[in-house]
Amino acid sequence: MSKNKVVISIGGSILVPGNDDSAFMKRLADLIVRLKDEVQMVIVCGGGKIARYYTRTSAALGADTGAQDLLGIGVTRLNAELLRLALGDAAVPGLPLTAEEASAKSVPGRVVVMGGTVPGHTTDAVAAMVAREMGAERIVNATSVDAVYSSDPRSDGDAVRYTELTIAQLKELVYDDHGAGRSSVFDPLGVRIATEERIDISVVNGRDLEDLGNAILGNRINGTLIDSNRKG
Repeated sequence: MSKNKVVISIGGSILVPGNDDSAFMKRLADLIVRLKDEVQMVIVCGGGKIARYYTRTSAALGADTGAQDLLGIGVTRLNAELLRLALGDAAVPGLPLTAEEASAKSVPGRVVVMGGTVPGHTTDAVAAMVAREMGAERIVNATSVDAVYSSDPRSDGDAVRYTELTIAQLKELVYDDHGAGRSSVFDPLGVRIATEERIDISVVNGRDLEDLGNAILGNRINGTLIDSNRKG
């Protein structure tokens, strides 16, 4: 387990919300380039609202969950290609298609970027699988909310905000069934892997690049730290 190896799961809603995306992606790439010699990184990109559009539309056309997932995975890979383009020479060439390939391609000073892998595995789960393969100490979940809450703070004004959780407490907050395009604070398979491998998870607002940078470096964050070793 290495303190200098980190897997970043970054949501499609962070990368391509349709709000001056190229300018943000350049700033994100600048941050990653600044940190690449301090931390060995693999970045797993999500699909966001574009992926959800394709899964909903294909479902309406009669596609099963597996076919819906394949469309969503395609979108995650498009997002990953955009980020890889922004990173330029700092990125490892090509998009890995498996967690094992991502781990094998990961080297100090270069950044591996990838999307989804196979139907049934969310990009959060993929991030956990990559972290397990490469012996990473932590996963950074860069999402559209600023922390973990007891419920969706965008629809529940009474949602409780957490600054620290145990991995067992996080498990109680996540859904436990898979649906194409479904979103939660973190994927339950990813939580199980993090529990088994004792991998910490940091949840931050992905558009807050200062907090994202602190999470990548393992510094104090404004978001939520899920400690895989703390009991209770």
